[in-house]
Amino acid sequence: MDRLPAWAHQHSHPHSIKIPGDITLGGLFPVHAKGPSGLPCGEIKKEKGIHRMEAMLYALDQINSDPDLLPNITLGARILDTCSRDTYALEQSLTFVQALIQKDTSDIRCSNGEQPIIRKPERVVGVIGASASSVSIMVANVLRLFEIPQISYASTAPELSDNNRYDFFSRVVPPDSYQAQAMVDIVKALGWNYVSTLASEGNYGESGVDAFVQISREAGGLCIAQSMKIPRDPKPGEFDKIIKRLMETPNARGVIIFANEDDIKQVLEAARRANLTGHFKFVGSDSWGAKSSPILDHEDVAEGAVTILPKRASIEGFDQYFTSRSLENNRRNIWFAEFWEDDFRCKLTRPGIKLDPEKKKCTGNERIGRDSPYEQEGKVQFVIDAVYAMAHALHNMHQDLCPGAIGVCDKMDPVEGRLVLSYIRSVNFNGSAGTGVLFNENGDAPGRYDIFQYQMTNTSNPGYKVIGQWTNNLRLNVEEMQWSGGDRQIPDSVCSFPCRPGERKKMVKGVPCCWHCELCDGYQYQADEFACEMCPFDMRPTPNRTACRPTPIIKLEWHSPWAIIPVFLAILGIVATLSVVITFIRFNDTPIVRAAGRELSYVLLTGIFLIYLITFLMIAEPGPVVCAFRRLLLGLGMCITYSAMLTKTNRIYRIFEQGKKSVTPPKFISPTSQLAITFILISFQVLGVFIWFGVVPPHTIVDYEEQRPPNPELARGVLKCDMSDLSLICCLSYSIVLMVTCTVYAVKSRGVPETFNEAKPIGFTMYTTCIIWLAFVPIFFGTAQSTEKMFIQTTTLTVSMSLSASVSLGMLYMPKVYVIIFHPEQNVQKRKRSFKAVVQAATMSTRLSQKSNSDKQNGETKLEPDRMQ
Repeated sequence: MDRLPAWAHQHSHPHSIKIPGDITLGGLFPVHAKGPSGLPCGEIKKEKGIHRMEAMLYALDQINSDPDLLPNITLGARILDTCSRDTYALEQSLTFVQALIQKDTSDIRCSNGEQPIIRKPERVVGVIGASASSVSIMVANVLRLFEIPQISYASTAPELSDNNRYDFFSRVVPPDSYQAQAMVDIVKALGWNYVSTLASEGNYGESGVDAFVQISREAGGLCIAQSMKIPRDPKPGEFDKIIKRLMETPNARGVIIFANEDDIKQVLEAARRANLTGHFKFVGSDSWGAKSSPILDHEDVAEGAVTILPKRASIEGFDQYFTSRSLENNRRNIWFAEFWEDDFRCKLTRPGIKLDPEKKKCTGNERIGRDSPYEQEGKVQFVIDAVYAMAHALHNMHQDLCPGAIGVCDKMDPVEGRLVLSYIRSVNFNGSAGTGVLFNENGDAPGRYDIFQYQMTNTSNPGYKVIGQWTNNLRLNVEEMQWSGGDRQIPDSVCSFPCRPGERKKMVKGVPCCWHCELCDGYQYQADEFACEMCPFDMRPTPNRTACRPTPIIKLEWHSPWAIIPVFLAILGIVATLSVVITFIRFNDTPIVRAAGRELSYVLLTGIFLIYLITFLMIAEPGPVVCAFRRLLLGLGMCITYSAMLTKTNRIYRIFEQGKKSVTPPKFISPTSQLAITFILISFQVLGVFIWFGVVPPHTIVDYEEQRPPNPELARGVLKCDMSDLSLICCLSYSIVLMVTCTVYAVKSRGVPETFNEAKPIGFTMYTTCIIWLAFVPIFFGTAQSTEKMFIQTTTLTVSMSLSASVSLGMLYMPKVYVIIFHPEQNVQKRKRSFKAVVQAATMSTRLSQKSNSDKQNGETKLEPDRMQ
């Protein structure tokens, strides 16, 4: 094949390269890009097309010159251009199956009547390719029908791992499912849990994103905010819409992108137009890899992008081979002249075609790498490994089927495709980069990736920097990463930030990575990240609400304002009571003391003393002994006081009621009888208290409900005796009954002259006492819901009792003490009168009083001589 026809046909895009050999391999390469509308092919692709195709030719040369690999067998090739279009590649691949299609030529005759001699097309035993996943899928569907094994060097779509649909397909690159797993691991290592995905329409982009979503769902802890697709033919403004939609979830700064180079470039450009440089952090698939073309002129937008690329090495032998190619020594490559013109930006002369004056003329002496930039394309290693994998499979097959035979034996003519496939799946050798080449049961190569990050700041050489590797698990050097502006702090890409201590997560329905933070309020603490629970009744939450702590226990202290006033009143009362007692003892035999009823007076004063004393027990620190004395003395003092008063008023009432009927004195009016009646009345109170002791022994409790306001910081446990409000009232109820009864007798005895007895002072005492206790009830029970309940009720109770005692002391005994001390002349013996005389005088006094009232009503006031003297 000479050079002229190649040049002459370059604009009509010749279809294939034919390399003769004993065994022919097929090759599919994207030598040209997609053509504009109406044309299948476009401009030449130097790296993805020519570099990769030359890698196959290089590998064939190496194998054919290797005496240990397929000795005495030459590998040939039929290489086709897919033009980066799946439908066009399908048409081209029919070339590979022509030899397997039986054609009926019986009806064909030459002009002389003889049968024509038809050259049988070469039989392709295996195909190297294709590049794009969409092309490989289309071609694989045809090749499997004719059982032709296929090894791809670049197709990574996960669906090609389906061994039921693509059973004759293998690949030396790992599938995107591995790549997707690596990308999920990267996202998790960065602490992200909320990302968006972006895919170019087609098998590669959509399958990659589907694999990423599936793996992230299975792994858990990762949510997809937006999942968008870039159309094959995007309309103007399409990429601006994509950026706008990505900003609907601004917290999802991480963007997982499975897209072709052109789409990546357009996305970066749209982000710049939206003034979002540095906002999005891209995690790119191997289609981005370490290429400079997608980020050209948009490096600032791409800064910090993390990309992934199958682990690879530059093949030094290929560099030497390719840079030595020229128009003279590479005539077998029918597209090389077109590459030459594009690479050196010159024009070759052709017969009948005028040279474009704007372009220089190619001399043929240009050299790759010297007169044009050269960098080995990333998939060259995999193309070489794919060819070698096919060669090793054929070599092993030849050794098994044709032992000792030179060349292809009958058992390998023709080569059975399914048998070749089994040998392909069994190969295991060190590839061109020194890494193992092998396949699993689905025909996939093991996953080995390099992790890159594009860095611009704080580096002498801006560009892609290797920051980790992935081989079934991730090894990422986070400390070597840097983001926009050289920042080494990993940016956030989370739906919701962690809740603060004491806050629980309230999950957003359907989005496991999103939540609202709710404060554990009241007496709740954070039991776990999703639940708040109530603290035990005797505890309150810590200030940060992550645990519970014991509630402080308080009691009424002596220095408290609530205690000072009752104590002061009680001390005054005790001093006054003792003064009265001392005075009465000293003047025990004087007429006033004797007339007051010494025996009952001492009993009554003992009761008053106990009433004052209870104040100190009510304020003292609760304990079993204190609680016992509280129960005993709380009602006993009042019981003693009002029993004595009741006995007195009852005695007066009975005396004067009896005097109205006869002159015989009533029974039980002697001092001894009075004491007996008083102690009988007191015994009921004492008996009730001791029964209470037996049923419920006195003990202390800590009341945590009394001081439990909405703010737990103010919560306190109150140490107190086990006496409820009801038990306290029951304890005082008997004394209240005595007090009411005494009041009734005082009312009945109100007409008795005060010169005869203490009826009126006792009456005034009881009226005042009733008023005090009527005021006590609403104050005591009205504060039941107050947080200061214990203090208010204790103070109210003690002050009321002290006032009651003070009224009794003041009205009954202070006048007597005053006379005894300051007017001793009045404390003299008067003549004795009989019971009969006393009753007659009292009766006459009552009648005069009634008559006087009647005269006043008639407007008359008459003075009567006082006969009661």
